[in-house]
Parts: sequence; structure tokens; C-alpha cells
Amino acid sequence: MSLPPVKQHEHATAGHGGACCVQDGESRAREGHDHAAHDHSGHGHEHGRPAERHAEASCCGHDHAAQPFTVSDTGAAALSAGPGQSLARLRIGQMDCPTEETLIRKKLDNMDGVHALDFNLMQRVLTVVHAEGALDRIMAAIRSLDMTPEPLGEGAARTPAPAAKPVNWWLIGSAGVLAALSELSHFAGWPLGVTAALAVAAILACGVTTYRKGWIAVRNGNLNINALMSIAVTGAVLIGQWPEAAMVMFLFNVAELIEARSLDRARHAIRGLLDLAPETATVRQADGGWAEVPAASLRVGDVVRVRPGERIAADGVIVSGSSAVDQSPITGESLPVEKTQDDPVYAATVNASGSFEYRVTAAAGNTTLARIIHAVEQAQGARAPTQRFIDRFSRIYTPVVVGIAALVALAPPLLWGQPWYDAIYRALALLIIACPCALVISTPVSIVSGLTAASRRGILVKGGVYLEEGRNLKWLALDKTGTLTHGQPVQTDMQDWEASDLSRQPAALVAASLAARSDHPVSLAVANAARDAGKALLDVADFAALPGRGVSGAIDGVTFQLGNLRLMREAGVASDALEARMGELERQGKSVIALTDGSRVLALAAVADTVKPTSASAIADLHALGVRTLMLTGDNTPTAQAIARQVGIDEARGDQLPEDKLAAIESKLAPEGRVGMVGDGINDAPALARADIGFAMGAAGTGTAIETADVALMDDDLRKIGVFLRLSRATHSVLVQNITLALGIKVVFLALAMTGNATLWMAVFADVGASLLVVANGLRLLKAAPAETR
Repeated sequence: MSLPPVKQHEHATAGHGGACCVQDGESRAREGHDHAAHDHSGHGHEHGRPAERHAEASCCGHDHAAQPFTVSDTGAAALSAGPGQSLARLRIGQMDCPTEETLIRKKLDNMDGVHALDFNLMQRVLTVVHAEGALDRIMAAIRSLDMTPEPLGEGAARTPAPAAKPVNWWLIGSAGVLAALSELSHFAGWPLGVTAALAVAAILACGVTTYRKGWIAVRNGNLNINALMSIAVTGAVLIGQWPEAAMVMFLFNVAELIEARSLDRARHAIRGLLDLAPETATVRQADGGWAEVPAASLRVGDVVRVRPGERIAADGVIVSGSSAVDQSPITGESLPVEKTQDDPVYAATVNASGSFEYRVTAAAGNTTLARIIHAVEQAQGARAPTQRFIDRFSRIYTPVVVGIAALVALAPPLLWGQPWYDAIYRALALLIIACPCALVISTPVSIVSGLTAASRRGILVKGGVYLEEGRNLKWLALDKTGTLTHGQPVQTDMQDWEASDLSRQPAALVAASLAARSDHPVSLAVANAARDAGKALLDVADFAALPGRGVSGAIDGVTFQLGNLRLMREAGVASDALEARMGELERQGKSVIALTDGSRVLALAAVADTVKPTSASAIADLHALGVRTLMLTGDNTPTAQAIARQVGIDEARGDQLPEDKLAAIESKLAPEGRVGMVGDGINDAPALARADIGFAMGAAGTGTAIETADVALMDDDLRKIGVFLRLSRATHSVLVQNITLALGIKVVFLALAMTGNATLWMAVFADVGASLLVVANGLRLLKAAPAETR
């Protein structure tokens, strides 16, 4: 089937969704759903209002300045170098979170020769469009931030990011022991010098990196978590809280490590798919022999042999043999699919039984699997509406809380004569609580988990905005051919009408023999039915096509005509009974032709595009979810209504041209709900573009659909739209839970700190504990499958 260039969306590849927070950068924010902005051609339209550039939201207290040029609005895939420019991809191992992204932005934004930036925090890759010869200066500027840029070759950005540097657990453990001894010294009444020395040793053992990062942030005008923690620990030391300063620094570092491990699980969840592809493949050599070679070295045109139980190393087409193949990693299908010669196979799928050979059609870096992974990584950088709100909120929240901390430290002693010690201690607790980490990561972790869960079910969602908006779907428009039906007409009826003394052959065989000479879909269906029944077709002489009516030809010296009711009327063989019967079959959504020998009608044949067995259950599931359905087809109205009745569609419209489908979508648009469109043909493109969410059917192996659709169903199972809607609702529920947790914990501990009832320990636990809770809650989406879809 052909798949349309559904939408030329420009998704941001920036961001990662699984680190402390994700940068802003969605090019097509759907805030307000400004439908007037659409280009109805279906190519290059802008779906909704472009997101305004604004200060980047940050985690842990960053305050991003507005950017002087547009960055991350198109994504790395859309960045290109103009005349006199170059494009470089740099992997920066230390770029884990927008903490580092902000520092790099501020360093490079105003640098001469830097034209555009795109951050992919999922892969720790920075894409820079720069002037010729400026790369060395750019890399030097990044090194000045205590980061190490590594230039990447073409295509390397899609390879997995290297593992995080190993943690020196002995050093962390020693810091914990020293901090505990400092506490013991304090409670035991040992000399202050001993307590202080133990505390300083603990802080130096685990806090040097925190102080270095904090100093770099302050020097570059940022107030991130490292800066806040450095100020808090230093303040505790200055007021004589040696044991507490040591323990807070130790707890902070341990919590950061735990949080990093949890976030890495979300960041790399989709990367687990790469492990499904085998490392080697058995390839035919020039001399006809076979050799095992690395899968990464496969080239288009290579012939690969697959044994039973082996995984397929690359996309290809079977050239010999047959088997059943488990395609669940790509399409989410639960049962193996029978494959034979000329059928496509996909990398990472499993050969279940027989042996076969296939010709490689896509090398390792460009397989359907690689495109799925790349598309999900891009989607993880696109901002969902809730995410954009949280980012805006956090930009206000952190400066406000830091300002309150300053007031708490200064106002009570100066205005009411309260002790400086108590006021400063409360202010230090407030500084730690001021970090908005838990709040900011509450949304991206949930979105990443939801996107990954969808991809594992064969549903490729091209952005968090669609995953979040899916729950608001109220109307779903569907194309008929290839979506609700198989798209291949088949013979449904063959009925003898009258006997003839002129022909010695069965009427059905005569009809099939004439039909085989035509290329009309109805005729081909009649001919194929005879072939499938094992019948040998008859020789036809004097064959002629009768445009708009049918065909004619001679068999055994008798001239026959096969065609529609108009042809029967012209031949003078039509009758009331014949017209009534043909009308009855047409009302069932069938195309009807008749065979005549010129004196009477010999047989009737009816052909229809059969409904997929899953269509009725898919529509029933959508109705159960509160979604109304509308069928739009170019077929005639009786056929449309017949199919609609068969599958349970709410409303059907036939004789629809592309512009009619577009108008139908516009008629259903409403502020209180979203409208989706499902299609698989180029004539659906304008309607798919106009809909709030466009679903492309059968996208496996089709790069265009994967690159352009809002939601790509990797196989032809319409029931997966119900799966998508349930996952959207589950994701929204987790988002609400996470935001409530993060804000609730912050509010409680802010109140405790303001009243002097929160210690620095409690502040650290409140900050990091909330972060761990929202990460763990968001990761539940990876395992939670809606009961109806299991």
C-alpha cells in the first residue's frame, strides 16, 4: 500500500525526556490549536501555532535567557549548513541534564561563528552549525566548562551513548563513614577540632565535584543545584554546623547517583531494542560460499541466510524459502507472520521455524528498527503541553524561593532582633528545597515511559504532545480502503441466471476467462476466484474492452459479453428481475457484473472489498472509549453505508474527493475535543494534515510514514488506536500524580522550613526523595499494559 507524506512536521530532536528535565524546543506546539495555520496541501504545513522562543526551562534552578537565534525549533534532523558553514556533531559525556545544557548555551550563544545549536540530551549529542574554521574555538569553549566534546562522524549520533563513568564507591563510602564519625564526635562531646576535621574530610571526599560545578555555574551566571548545594553546605560550615554540613553533602551525592541511575533507565528504555538485532549475519560470498560477518557491515544487495530461531540482522526481501517470523519487536503482533518469496522482513525480528534467504534492502543504520529508535528519541525531545507549563512555572518558582530564603536570612534579625543563627539556618534549608528537580522531571520521565511503552506495542508516537492530547480524542475519521477493508476486491457471489443452448462451458468459467483478459479490479477478482479454485481458464478470441461497460470475446465460437447493467440494457437482455437482483447486491456494498451470450443473461458475479476481521472490534472499542467514528471514502454512498453498518461506524460519507474529506474533518473540529484521521493513501493527506492527530496505517518498513506521521501504526491493526488512547489516559493520570507529589512535598517542607522545623537533612530528603518518587512512578508506564490490550 502507499503511505502519504502525512505531515511534514519538524519535531525537535533536542532534549531527552529522561534526564533532570528536557529543554524546550517543540517546533509545533499545539497550544490553542490554531487551525488557520494549516497548509491543506498536506505537505509542509504547520500544525498549530509555532512555539514561541522563550527562556529555556531548567532543572535545579537554571534561569535561561532568551536565545538570540532560533535553536532546537527544527531538531537536528532539520539543521543544515548554508554557504560557508559546517555542521558538527559533538558527543559530550558530561551533558546529562539541562544543568549542563544551560552552561553550554550561555557560552556559545554569543560566540562569533555559531549559527545554530541543537541539544540531544538523550544521546548527549550537541549539533552545531558554525562558520568554517570555528569548530576548534567552539570545542575550546566547551572544555572551559570542564566538559569534554568528542566529534562524531556521519550517522554516529544514532549509536548508543557511552555508559556513564564508573563511580568511585570507595570514595563515597569513605565520605559517609567520615560524616557519621563527625556526627558521633559532636554527640560525644569530643573537641570541636576533631568534629570539624572529620567533617571537612567528608566534604572533600565527595564534594569537590559539586563545588567545582557550582563555581562554574555561578561564574556563568547560573544558580543550579550544584551552586545551591555549595552555598548551603558552606553556610552550614560558617555557622558551625560541621556534622550537618558533611552529612548533607554526602546524602546529596548518594541521592544524585541513585537519581542518575533511575533516569538512565528512562533515557535508555528504547535503546534496549538495539540489543534485539544480532551482531553477526551469514552472508553469501562472491564464490557462492557463506561466511559469518558483523551485521554492521551488511550492505544493500547482500544475500543473507537465516536459520530457524535466528534473529534477522537487517531489513530485506525474501528471495528463497519460507517461514513464520515473529515481528513483535517492530509491529507488536503477538503471533508469528507467515513469510514467503518477495515478502519483506525486518531487522530484530525472529525466524520462528523454516530457513530462508533474503536480500538486504536497508543497511544497519537505516533499518525500520533504527528509524523507530531515532523517531522515539526525537519525540522524547518534543515538549508536551504539561511539560511546557511546568517549565514556565519552574522559571518563576526557583527565583521566588531563593528570594524568600534571602528574606528569611535577613528580615528576622534586622527587623525583629531574632538570632542570626536561626534565620540563616532556615534560609539554608529553603535554598535546598528551592531546587525544582522533582517538579521538572515529573513530566518528561512519564512522557518518555509512555512513548517507549507505545513503541513496544507497535505504535510509534511522534511526540509527547500527541501522547498527551490523545486522551481528548472525540471524533475519529477513517478511510475505508486499506484501513477498514483489505483494499483488495474479492468475488463474493457467483450465481447462475439462465441456461444457454449456445455454450457447452459452465457460465462461471466463461465469465472468469473473459475477466482474466481485463485489468479492471472487478474483473481481476472474478478471474482470481477461478484460479484459486484450480480451474483452467478458456481461450478467448476477438477480445474487446467496452469502456465504461465491460468486455466481450468469443469462446468456442460463441460471442459473450461481461459487464454492468448498462451493458445488459444495450444488449437487450435486462429484465426487472435482473435489475432488482443487481440493485440488491449493490446495496450490500458490492460491484455487480453479468454475463450474456446476446440472447439471455447467463450468470451474475458480485465483487467487494472485504472488511478486515479486526475492524468491527476496533470500532466497538473506540465507542467504549467515548470516541465517535466517521468513515470517509471515495466509493459510492451505498457501499460506504453498507460497510459502515457492517463494522458499526457512526457516520459514513461516500463519493469523497480529497477536498471533501478535508471539509469533513473541519466540520468535526471543536474546542472541547480533538479530531483524529486514519488513512493510508495519498488522497487522505489533506485530511490527515488537518486533523489534530494523524494516524498512518501499516508503517513498518515505510520510512515516509515513520518520518512524517503523528502516530504510525506499524501494522494494519486498527485496534491499536484503542491501545494508544488508553496509554494516553494512563500517561495523563501518572502526570497528575507526579505533579501532585512533587508540589505537595515541596509545600510541606517549605512550611516546615519557614517555621524552623526542618533540618538540612530533611531538606535534602525532601528534594531528592520527591525526585525518586516521581521517577519511580513514571517508570511504571513501561510495565503497565491496559488490561484490554494484553
